[in-house]
Amino acid sequence: MSEARALLERRCAQLGIATGWHDIWGRYHEVPEASLRALAAEFGPEAGAQGAALPPVLALRAGAAPWRIPVRQDGDAALRWTIALEDGGRLEGEGRAADGVLEIGAPLPPGYHRLSVEWLGETQLVAAPERCWRPAALDNGGRVWGPALQLYALRSARNWGMGDFGDLRALVEQWAARGAGVFGLNPLHALFPHNPAHASPYSPSSRLLLNVLYLEVEAIEDCTECDAARRLIGSDAFQARLAALRAAEMVDYTGVAAAKFEVLELLFEHFWQRHLVAGDARARAFLEFRARRGELLRRHALYEALQERFHRADPSVTGWQSWPEAYRDPAGEAVARFALGHAPRVAYFEYLQWQAEIQLARVGRRCGELGLALGLYLDLAVSVDRAGSDAWAHRDCYALGASVGAPPDDFNLHGQDWGLPPLRPDRLRETGYELYVSALREAMSHAGALRIDHVMGLMRLYWIPEGAEPADGAYVHYALEDMLAILALESHRNRCLVIGEDLGTVPDEVRAALARIGTLSYRLLWFERDGAGEFRPPADFPREALVALSTHDLPTLAGWWKGTDLELRRGLGLFPDEAAYQRLHAGRAADRERLLRALERAGLSPQEVEDGLAEAVHAYLAGAPSRVMMVQLEDVLGVVEQANLPGTIDEHPNWRRKLPLALEEIGDAPRTAALAARLSNLRPPPGRPA
Repeated sequence: MSEARALLERRCAQLGIATGWHDIWGRYHEVPEASLRALAAEFGPEAGAQGAALPPVLALRAGAAPWRIPVRQDGDAALRWTIALEDGGRLEGEGRAADGVLEIGAPLPPGYHRLSVEWLGETQLVAAPERCWRPAALDNGGRVWGPALQLYALRSARNWGMGDFGDLRALVEQWAARGAGVFGLNPLHALFPHNPAHASPYSPSSRLLLNVLYLEVEAIEDCTECDAARRLIGSDAFQARLAALRAAEMVDYTGVAAAKFEVLELLFEHFWQRHLVAGDARARAFLEFRARRGELLRRHALYEALQERFHRADPSVTGWQSWPEAYRDPAGEAVARFALGHAPRVAYFEYLQWQAEIQLARVGRRCGELGLALGLYLDLAVSVDRAGSDAWAHRDCYALGASVGAPPDDFNLHGQDWGLPPLRPDRLRETGYELYVSALREAMSHAGALRIDHVMGLMRLYWIPEGAEPADGAYVHYALEDMLAILALESHRNRCLVIGEDLGTVPDEVRAALARIGTLSYRLLWFERDGAGEFRPPADFPREALVALSTHDLPTLAGWWKGTDLELRRGLGLFPDEAAYQRLHAGRAADRERLLRALERAGLSPQEVEDGLAEAVHAYLAGAPSRVMMVQLEDVLGVVEQANLPGTIDEHPNWRRKLPLALEEIGDAPRTAALAARLSNLRPPPGRPA
């Protein structure tokens, strides 16, 4: 090894950048020096320094004592310490460090506290429960099932061309009557109002706010009061637009957005004049929401107003990187002047978020009224779009010259570059994990369960330097114990079950840590095989898991059976050569036979494969002891195309695909009724509260 490489590797060790990795076939790959240098540069020269007397964050068990914190001090003088508790309380004491460790005997309640050590500095303490929250309905063998879907894909007789929060409420009521206790959704994160065609929910502008295109416009209180809005909506021309949007085979995001924003503008103008100016109860509710959401909401709304302005002047402006330099700093004078001069426009975007939270909260409350075991099961994307509001408002927290992805594997032989900037682990700790905490709270606040996409990212993420191939990336490590402690604490505070999406290459350390804190594993039938490639019997599935047939970025049952996914990947050039395609095509034929054998062994062979396969496969999964089972509506209804092909983000049209049946028809469809009857035994045990 050259001296230059040795110095580089020492620097990478300081930063948590692994200099090599093993692929799924067991081969070791040394990361190229160019990649290591590029990734190290994302941290800045000050990162990784060892001079701090105290760590910026310390995770510990709530109620445990004594607990210990590493310190760096000159000499062995007694150290006076003070803990400012989250509830305003205060603890004080004194002690001596031994071997660089200070022991403190004060047990702490769950929460975020602040430790100050005289002469040495301060540390944020995360006092967390031992395990994540779990509902009583899952005790004593309790199990729960429910549908999973992409919310935008719902058709209905009343929506405006894409599924909305009103459709979601109706779906909850429809399937709850059939025994469902959980409802899985794609991420509901804020996207890009100026560019509605940017449709991937996994490439959001912000993970801290909601996608306002899911608003049920006519359910907003102002819509019943605003004469101009009612006249517009009731006009023949507008109703014709809505009918065309509903009838479209794909979601016309641009058309939906144009219709909704045209009315939303009128509703906000009405709210401003009738309520906000008057300072009445509704105005106070809005101002309370704005104060509660604070700077995170304000900066997002500012971003929306600025992006709207610059995009209207120049449609090639896709994000803050293309703005005039003075506006790229959210704390700069130009942005402050804009906020003062355009206060009503900023308030408009805050109003949209207010209404979105009201409507999502309404669905969450309905789940509670129906006594559902879990209710909404939401999804937290792994990161954000680098052109969006989170990256603008917190750009020093993101490695903007790198992307999250995955190394080559059987699923994608070229590897994957998701185009999303990773959070910097050093800045996460220095800021007390503000962005991570806020993202968890937003996702959990109205949910009974949360899926952490690519949960391995709590320990390490695969970073790819800008311009490099996915195979030339490197793993960057995060403070796993900090991340898990925060996850457990927020899980309890929000009463939210946690599911870790642990597909793919997952270090044993991550699986063990997730099991230790009580998260559920994420198990899909496609990957549950024995050493010979046969599908595992249901009894062999783990108890501490969520099970499903497939997910949004894997083939639907019908698509898998027909090999449509292989043809799609072939057409997009995702196979290195024709031989790779032919090998997987032959393997799929063998897998179809394996699936039929597994069903036959379980006594579930379908009489007609085309009509009976979905029911048989889900009955097979229902035989597993796992705590939660999800049913993709696309699989029940025979949809061939999967929602997304990883690595294509918005290039692939399936983020626009609607379900083949309308909401009003789904509940009474023969396949739905048969499946619900099959799954009727997956309920909480008698006498257990939901």
